[in-house]
Amino acid sequence: MAQIFHRSTNTISKVSIYGAVFIICGVSYALYKIEESPWYTEANEAREQPVPFSHKHHASELGIDCRYCHTSVERSAFAGLPPTATCMTCHSQIWVNAPMLEPVRSSFQTDRALGWTRVNALPEFVYFNHSIHVNKGVGCTTCHGPVGDMPITWRANTLYMGWCLDCHRHPELYLRPRAHVFDALYTPPPKQVELGRKLIKEYKVKAAAEITSCYTCHR
Repeated sequence: MAQIFHRSTNTISKVSIYGAVFIICGVSYALYKIEESPWYTEANEAREQPVPFSHKHHASELGIDCRYCHTSVERSAFAGLPPTATCMTCHSQIWVNAPMLEPVRSSFQTDRALGWTRVNALPEFVYFNHSIHVNKGVGCTTCHGPVGDMPITWRANTLYMGWCLDCHRHPELYLRPRAHVFDALYTPPPKQVELGRKLIKEYKVKAAAEITSCYTCHR
């Protein structure tokens, strides 16, 4: 019987199969990198706000405690956003005619809240409680990044589940004394692991098996 296909067909079929595998792997890797990129996660990209509020100026340079504005962070799931009256405590006395602060003055006069753009937002199916974290020694900058160096606030981390689980599996790498939880310029000590293990016992942090269960964040 005469040969139907040319001898080169075998080579072409093998190359096609291997090529398809490489293409699938390449596309999968490209999609993974896109999903991890700032373009998709919006990490490290400053968000436009009605007023260019600077954490660097207020928290680092002026030394204003985080809790002055985020009043419910120690007792609530939501850290809280300050009412315009909080801003006006200072800005009714200083920078009273600054054009940059006109939205603040207008908000106060009209009793209409400023429309802040949320920077660190989790999906609705994720449960997160600020109070349990700060009371267990998780600092603001651990999740929100170097806020004390941010002239305009940006999301410092992806907030993906894998990123959260890394801390839940190894809390000793991230815990700090409660006295430094709200320190915007805190730097971990050289013996962080030793300190972290001590704080896990002192603050009664639950075992990794418990805080990595699905129910912890998906209720």
